[in-house]
Amino acid sequence: MHSKQKTLKKIALGISSLVLSHQLFAHGQAVTWLPLKQVMKSAGAEVQEDTYTGTYTVTRNSTYVRIKPNSNVILVNGQPLKVSVPLMIQHGQAMVSKDLANEIFQSKLDKTFQVESVAHPLNSLSADEIKQVKMVIQADSRAPKVLRFSRLALKAPDKYTVWDDVINHKAYQGAREADFAILINNSVIQGVVDITHQKILEWKVIANTHGMVLLDDFDVVQKAIQSSPLYAEALKKRGITDVSKVVGTPLTVGYFGGEDGLNKEYNVLKVVSYLDVGDGNYWAHPIENLVAVVDLDQKKIIKIEDNGIVPIPMAARPYDGRGMAKKQQKPLNIVEPEGKNFTVTGQMVHWNNWCFHVALDTRVGLQLSTMTYKDKNVKRKIMYEGNLGGMIVPYGDPDTGWYFKSYLDSGDYGMGTLTSSLQRGTDVPDNAVMMDAVIADYQGNPMTIPNAFAIFERYAGPEYKHQEMGQSNVSVARRELVVRWVSTVGNYDYMFDWVLSENGTIGINAGATGIEAVKGVLSKTMHDQTAAKDTRYGTLIDHHIVGTTHQHIYNFRLDLDVDGEKNTFNHLDPVVKTNHQGVRKSSIQVDQQTINTEADAVEKFDPATIRLLSNSSKENAMGNPVSYQLIPFAGGTHPIAKGANFAKDEWLYKRLSFMDQQIWVTKYHPNEMYPEGLYPNRSEEDTGLGQFVKNNDSIRNEDVVVWLTTGTTHVARAEEWPMMPTEWVNVLLKPWNFFDQTPSLSPNESPTQTHH
Repeated sequence: MHSKQKTLKKIALGISSLVLSHQLFAHGQAVTWLPLKQVMKSAGAEVQEDTYTGTYTVTRNSTYVRIKPNSNVILVNGQPLKVSVPLMIQHGQAMVSKDLANEIFQSKLDKTFQVESVAHPLNSLSADEIKQVKMVIQADSRAPKVLRFSRLALKAPDKYTVWDDVINHKAYQGAREADFAILINNSVIQGVVDITHQKILEWKVIANTHGMVLLDDFDVVQKAIQSSPLYAEALKKRGITDVSKVVGTPLTVGYFGGEDGLNKEYNVLKVVSYLDVGDGNYWAHPIENLVAVVDLDQKKIIKIEDNGIVPIPMAARPYDGRGMAKKQQKPLNIVEPEGKNFTVTGQMVHWNNWCFHVALDTRVGLQLSTMTYKDKNVKRKIMYEGNLGGMIVPYGDPDTGWYFKSYLDSGDYGMGTLTSSLQRGTDVPDNAVMMDAVIADYQGNPMTIPNAFAIFERYAGPEYKHQEMGQSNVSVARRELVVRWVSTVGNYDYMFDWVLSENGTIGINAGATGIEAVKGVLSKTMHDQTAAKDTRYGTLIDHHIVGTTHQHIYNFRLDLDVDGEKNTFNHLDPVVKTNHQGVRKSSIQVDQQTINTEADAVEKFDPATIRLLSNSSKENAMGNPVSYQLIPFAGGTHPIAKGANFAKDEWLYKRLSFMDQQIWVTKYHPNEMYPEGLYPNRSEEDTGLGQFVKNNDSIRNEDVVVWLTTGTTHVARAEEWPMMPTEWVNVLLKPWNFFDQTPSLSPNESPTQTHH
């Protein structure tokens, strides 16, 4: 190379070096240049390069940015933003000013998140409020030295005051209060703290009552099995000499009237264990027929139930696809280059005509409240509060390690506390807006759950379509807004979607996924002599592994206020009646029946009957009472659970009623929150829905709560092992003469407009 060329190359490299060593000036100011991906990663944003168009896409939650090299103008959610320094390409790398992220994310061009001018009365406790509540309790002389909370959350203010404040956009004037429940041995301390005035309003000790399984109980159980000589001896019989490889699961034991040798006052858990063989999936290696009973107060095993040795299935069954070839798939991008069609103000969500509040409860998880639909510029009440009320997973196997398994996942474990953070692009689509949640942990300290739930819009097929001969096609895309939350309870992951449609329909979808709880057996295939016996209570889904038949039964508490609080429960029954006129011998007519009392409203679902919650004081343009239709279940691959698959003399029926009927309607009472009762762990009677309906209140033209039960009977299949594809069941709430016409024909209000 000539000396002149070498000199020019050195000059060029020097200029590049100056650029990359912060010596380039823009508008008279020195610029610090950094790689685009580095700048955006530090701001929590992701970068994608479109090599075809030569542009870069930056996304962070609800913000979508398009950047062209060498241009001072970029697009933020479809709006132009002039930046101080354009993106430049240096040695094939996209370089930007270190200040670009601040310019983008402080530009206020993303209108998705709005500042809350008036706080919603149902806003979750803040981290500071949680700390204040704990301090007030600690300062009380009655408080135990060690605080173990099964609950520390907002005490809901008066319902009617909340509705009035939300509808009229007024600030709540009452004191902020918190409910708390502290566990101490087999007692619960239950009370209320006035946060505003920093004092305890209620303090009640409930004896002989067992609360939830808390996170520190997991540690107690594991230490108990690792330190027990008797348990070590039982493991040794099974060829296990390293107790550290044994994983114990803390399971609630229910109550059997002492028939299992466990008195009501015992504060115990049963431990079923699995062997960690290094494949990442200890669930595939059950230590069958061995159950340890752990006393949580003594922190030790008090009883071992050993019903004989079954060889542990040892074949590796990783559930994450390790060792398998990864599928190479082309990108599936869901983008909203002009921003979202919804806004979030504090904890209020506004989408088209819908407006509702979102929160995360430590027990029942996702709650939607003060839900309204704007119709002809009037906010119409739909639902005060809706959430999972409770759920149960009863197993049908009567053997030693299985007969007691009837998990009340929310009431026994707290499904909100066990919230699983969501991952964009897999758990939720790329266009989802992620929301964090602050809750109190079992020690009463604030805990932030990142990406606790997500909100996203999706295309859901044609909303309607008609092609008249010789005329233009009329077709409109159906849009749905989804609020998704997932809770992981042991081996199962439960996914809950609240789905709102522009036409006023509300869907509640419950999906079960994760890993099945399996039983170790002798049989390798169905041709073995032991197969018939081994598969009495389940399906052989792998060599030496049976998926035990069980159920997933969900109950949703829906405090519906259809155009107001005074509602009535009606049946519409299409029937065949004799016709005496003309050539037809019969006709289809609809009989209507009003259900007057709580006891009469308890029923199994018959899809031939239309069930309506109606407001008889409000009519649509044709004079029909405005209503919402109640559909407890629809869809699902596994058979619908029409009730719990147990004989009527089982102890479970003495403790619970909600799982055996699909529809309950009760008169509103602020303390009737859970279908299984407030403290169901080891309960001996039904303190939930069975008790709520005993007084048989009138529900005609009253403020009522609807409880809808849905679920499946899970008969296992090989395709669900070792990972179970999500199986869904659905609840639907549909407007019935609530509107005057097809509601999605009406133009929607602008999503950027000032809302409710």
